Amino acid sequence: MHDIITQDHVDTYQNDGVVLIRGLFDDYIDMLRQGIQQNMDNPGPYAAENLRRGDSGRFFDDYCNWQRIASFEKVIRESAVAEVAASLMNSRKVQLFHEHVLVKEPGTAKPTPWHQDSPYYFVEGQQNVSFWSPLDPVGDASLRCVAGSHQWEKPVLPTRWLAEDNFYPDSDDYLPVPDPDSEGMDVREWALEPGDAVAFSFSTLHGARGNHAKTSRRAFSLRLLGDDARYVQRPGPTSPPFPGHGMSVGDVLREDWFPVIYQRDQDGEP
Repeated sequence: MHDIITQDHVDTYQNDGVVLIRGLFDDYIDMLRQGIQQNMDNPGPYAAENLRRGDSGRFFDDYCNWQRIASFEKVIRESAVAEVAASLMNSRKVQLFHEHVLVKEPGTAKPTPWHQDSPYYFVEGQQNVSFWSPLDPVGDASLRCVAGSHQWEKPVLPTRWLAEDNFYPDSDDYLPVPDPDSEGMDVREWALEPGDAVAFSFSTLHGARGNHAKTSRRAFSLRLLGDDARYVQRPGPTSPPFPGHGMSVGDVLREDWFPVIYQRDQDGEP
């Protein structure tokens, strides 16, 4: 286990589906800032920007750019994040799913809606983890996660963030999107410094408030998979879509697209 975390981090992650890790990307803050600026200057095919009437800022998000933005790949492969992920997931192997950039400029009032990531993805398994790390100090615009929601019996119905309609046809297979504040749920959120990271399960309900500060809120997020991750089909298009992947239900995700970035041997040694 990397010395940046303890067994308490692992136990909290397994029990609550979310844990705070201080200083995970401390040595890579400038590199991530450069990568985010490069991403915003040259958006990828999945980039989206939302500027609502009355907003003075914009909400930029993009993903699946690590292969063309060298600083992202360097952080993914060289930082401690993969080793930390292996410990949190109790997994021998760590496989990269994708990275995600989310930037809320000052005056971006629109919140990030409450959602779980898992229903949008074409992968299932208990061993998974996302890391959300700000590149600016954040207070009210920090990530918010509902502890224990990764263990709910049904997933929450995914919606399109901009149109705010259902991503898949309504179904008894999904829970309606809750209002954790009014329903008294255990919401975890922290004031964060650049380089800190919130680790949370793909199935943890999370969201964020709008950015009412005078500075941007730049965040880098990374989605990683463990030993039991397998390809599944969803009722409609997935996000990210990864067209032409050629995988079948039950397959381990293809390693030429989703590389293994950390692996322990039978004795648990890297």
